[in-house]
Amino acid sequence: MLSESVLEGLDPEQRAVAEAVRGPVCVLAGAGTGKTRAITHRIAYAVRSGVMAPQRVLAVTFTTRAAGELRGRLRSLGAPGVQARTFHAAALRQLTYFWPRVVGGEPPKILESKIRLVADAAREIGVSLGGGELRDAAGEIEWAKVTQNRPEDYAAAAVKAARRPSVEIADVAGVYAMYEELRRQRNLLDFEGMLELTAAVLTEHHEVANQVRDQYRYFVVDEFQDVNPLQKMLLDVWLGDRDDICVVGDPNQTIYSFTGASPAHLLNFTADRPGAKVVRLVRDYRSTPQVVGLANGLLGRAPASGHKLELVAQRADGPEPAFNEYDDEIAEADDTARRVRKLVDEGVPAREIAILFRVNAQSEAYEAALAAANVPYVLRGAERFFERPEVREAVVRLRGAARAGADAETDGTGLIRTVRHVLSGAGFSDRPPEGAGAARARWESLAALAQLSEDMAADNPQAGLPDFVAELEERAASQHAPPLEGVTLASLHAAKGLEWDAVFLVGLAEGTLPIIYAKTPAQVEEERRLLYVGITRARVHLSLSWALARSPGGAQARRPSRFLDGLTGKTATHVPARLDRSTKRRPAKGPQPCRVCGRPLTAAVERKLGRCEDCPAELNEELLIALKEWRAGVSDEQRIPAYVVFTDATLQAIAEHCPESMEELARIPGVGKVKLDRYGTAVLGLCGV
Repeated sequence: MLSESVLEGLDPEQRAVAEAVRGPVCVLAGAGTGKTRAITHRIAYAVRSGVMAPQRVLAVTFTTRAAGELRGRLRSLGAPGVQARTFHAAALRQLTYFWPRVVGGEPPKILESKIRLVADAAREIGVSLGGGELRDAAGEIEWAKVTQNRPEDYAAAAVKAARRPSVEIADVAGVYAMYEELRRQRNLLDFEGMLELTAAVLTEHHEVANQVRDQYRYFVVDEFQDVNPLQKMLLDVWLGDRDDICVVGDPNQTIYSFTGASPAHLLNFTADRPGAKVVRLVRDYRSTPQVVGLANGLLGRAPASGHKLELVAQRADGPEPAFNEYDDEIAEADDTARRVRKLVDEGVPAREIAILFRVNAQSEAYEAALAAANVPYVLRGAERFFERPEVREAVVRLRGAARAGADAETDGTGLIRTVRHVLSGAGFSDRPPEGAGAARARWESLAALAQLSEDMAADNPQAGLPDFVAELEERAASQHAPPLEGVTLASLHAAKGLEWDAVFLVGLAEGTLPIIYAKTPAQVEEERRLLYVGITRARVHLSLSWALARSPGGAQARRPSRFLDGLTGKTATHVPARLDRSTKRRPAKGPQPCRVCGRPLTAAVERKLGRCEDCPAELNEELLIALKEWRAGVSDEQRIPAYVVFTDATLQAIAEHCPESMEELARIPGVGKVKLDRYGTAVLGLCGV
């Protein structure tokens, strides 16, 4: 049968998932075990065997990238009509469609970010919040809304949940109440409100609920361990009294509890639906036995739990994970960059290497070290790929060429030659330009499109230019960018769902991982799972490192993360800081004192701010917003990443100091002579000088 061909190549457990096409199904899928393969083949098998009509299926994911990947795989499996969307995208689509019928009037504007409205709310009630505090307050409001706590309930709920925001809980409650009032006055709707309102419309209007349930009869929910109470409520409303739902998740990758996500929905699935079929995927096809062994060892030292998934490696042996100890963070960054450079020189593509850290503030040292080592890098979560001017231009050229029939013969290399020929008109060449800057960034964007054509030709030798253009448009709609040719710098949270040939886990010291704010046993175990996620991102090469001091010459009082106890064995290597000052290593400087409390500052972001991150400071919010808007314009005009103009920390420092002269501006860390000459006049103009 044609449908049976979909099952070919699946392992026994994946096949069991694919064949379970009706009723409740729970898939416990470990890292690298092919869960996406299993669920896409399940949907395709059900569609091609006639059990499900493709337009009656809704696959729900947590990111547009994951939704785009699902749609792409389903198209290749012969099930192109299946809807794969995020919770928010699905809710917005339904709310927009039914709004004229059930509500009427001007629909609310979707609030993309809470920060500005939170700042307005704080000002209205006389609460002074800095940039970090605004983010914390916005995060608390988001947590309160997804856990269904109203402003009047927030304080008690926050205390009960042991929330520890940087803002006083009473102040958050006041800001939350004013935030909601301003949101209603301005006819705004945030993402949480979108889910809540959609659920309310379906609950209160039975004819609407019946129409939605008739449209979507079969549900698949990925990353079910990350579902929060609000999303679960909407999912239950979508389902009604039906039970054709397949959930997929890994309790060992629960790392978003702080946002309200709970693995309880996954772990209690069979209790809620006693007849559910449960399948465990444990065959790891991603990582070598050495990486898998370390991941299993990390979880094996966790407190007893009944839901551990012990992975079984399917790949051939690889190198042992490396454990390195450094005198200070600068030495750690420098040596990591050196080892990355060595891998690149040995043939590992830069895009197949990642440096992962616990907090984003750790990124800066690695940006500097990689730049000094002449290694290209990409900041995860930076500018959207398909919004870059050179990419938009290239897509227009490719679309025009496809309409004109400028397609070469489809023999596997024809598509590649055609795409490269079209891209050459936009400035692409086989060799990258010398140095860095805008020209290099433009070339790397076009090179990513050229590489994508090679990937498509390898997967489908018959693919032509129209197929490639359709793929680009699908990716643009879902913001599913092709990988750029650069080492990825990302937080451990941002790395979830991704994988690389080589992964460097850095800064693994007590106080950073687990983070100092993790106080309860549950919070500490979530930090362990975060390290597990980092380890399981690596296919072959894995390095784990920590520094004994924050800055060169500082007291070496740190110790490695408790999670590494019993894992390093005799393989940990102490790598002292190099004393050769002729290298490109940044020179050590004496610690700068905090301008508020006087404590020595050692973290790069703190030195830029001139104060401890936790110390209070006066911040001109309007100036900060104006600076960021100006930076975005410069970034677009010069075709360079925004952080190359000024980092967020530098802009915040400017907004705090409000310099009144070139001399004062020059004293702010991050504003060197070149940037002062290039941008000083514009920045002072924004400061009102």
